[in-house]
Amino acid sequence: MRKTAFIAIVGRPNVGKSTLLNAILGEKVAIVSSKPQTTRNRITGIYTKGEEQFVFLDTPGFQKPRTKLGEYMLTASSSSLGSSDAVILIADASYSPGEIEKNILEKVSGSKLPCILVLNKTDMSGAEKLAKTISEYDALYKFDAVVPTCASRGQGVDDVISECEKFLTESEWFFPEDMITDQPERTIAAEVIREKILRTLNDEIPHGTAVSVEEFKEDGKMIRIRADIYCEKASHKGIIIGKDGETLKKIGSYAREDLERFFGTKVYINLWVKVKEKWRDSTLNLNNLGYNLKDLK
Repeated sequence: MRKTAFIAIVGRPNVGKSTLLNAILGEKVAIVSSKPQTTRNRITGIYTKGEEQFVFLDTPGFQKPRTKLGEYMLTASSSSLGSSDAVILIADASYSPGEIEKNILEKVSGSKLPCILVLNKTDMSGAEKLAKTISEYDALYKFDAVVPTCASRGQGVDDVISECEKFLTESEWFFPEDMITDQPERTIAAEVIREKILRTLNDEIPHGTAVSVEEFKEDGKMIRIRADIYCEKASHKGIIIGKDGETLKKIGSYAREDLERFFGTKVYINLWVKVKEKWRDSTLNLNNLGYNLKDLK
């Protein structure tokens, strides 16, 4: 009999939610960066083994929103609890629970969903600090399991999957066996390009950028992509392009390498940089860029 479960992955920004999802799937479907606020949309990752299908919902990091984009991201995270059978709260093993984690646990408690605590980045914590962190979380909430991990190295990932098996119920699968994400190809391409912007640029500029794929064409031998990169200031446009276009070329080259691995074919990328002032606080611009609150309902 086939079984399935929908499991939300929640936590504060930059604790390794997307890294954990990618490690579970053995494939990169969610972009990762050392910078916070990397994930903006809810991302579905599908892991199927034998008769079991796990549907993981990777969510933006919980934090107080400062813009309409931030409000969208918070809604994307909160609404995932209503679509799930269980929750993985992922936190940094080196840090005590803060207000963000306490607020998340209040929401989880209100949803009456079972919850696994995943303490990530154990390579940075040490055994004594890890034990202290576990004790502090145990005092806050009765978790169904506590799993230490180092997702970037694949350590503890199998233990997370094993703990999630208890949430499976008899049901027909919602996705084909060979499907690992429900993201459209255009969205995957846009997110990979945005990841490379985060990788290449520093400070606030990457957080003020968005990517829109305007053309995505396959001719059997190659995928041709034309994408617009939006930034909030004219001065940022020059920084993104770089001297003689070198920075923009790096972004395109890094993105092409990842997309060729993902799609298994040659990829050509044509990037353009445009200015949309204060787009993160414009409902119209957010909707046009794919951040629509109606899509979360």
